[in-house]
Amino acid sequence: MVTGIAYVVLEILQKNAMWVLGIFTGAACAVSFGVQHVWASMVLNLYYVGVSFYGLRAWKKAGVQAGENVIHLRPLPSRVMLYSALAFVLGWLLLSGFLRATGDASPALDASATVLSVIATWWLAQSYLRQWILWIAADIFLTVLCLRTGQYWMALMYAAYTAGAVYGYFHWKKHGKVIS
Repeated sequence: MVTGIAYVVLEILQKNAMWVLGIFTGAACAVSFGVQHVWASMVLNLYYVGVSFYGLRAWKKAGVQAGENVIHLRPLPSRVMLYSALAFVLGWLLLSGFLRATGDASPALDASATVLSVIATWWLAQSYLRQWILWIAADIFLTVLCLRTGQYWMALMYAAYTAGAVYGYFHWKKHGKVIS
């Protein structure tokens, strides 16, 4: 939980150290979800570990282009929104069906949070402002999921993530600089 809160603060400030911390946070959360048999969220956190390496590289490059202490934003192309919407629908259908078959504790909610989080993480690595909106929805789903599965400290963390995502959206919108 401590690294997770620090991660959100670094994300809001758009600091590259966020990606390094993401490796440790993702690994810890993967273990916790695995113990509770919440498989999609476990795999999602393993995905976070992997995408953290990509995000670190992408943000370093964008930081050079925009300036080191500038929140760099990229315009969100319409085709990315369309592909992301299609990926959400298809991903949710496939994953929720798979999770039902494997005895997941809450397959529809787990699949919704997982697929949204995959897309939001990719959008984060691309520095799209609207990634925060996806995080708000995903974090609300994850808060409810953790409450349902008795992971109260994780529910508290995801509730804090939700508040951080709301703040992050307005912070990036106010202080961000669009780069190509």
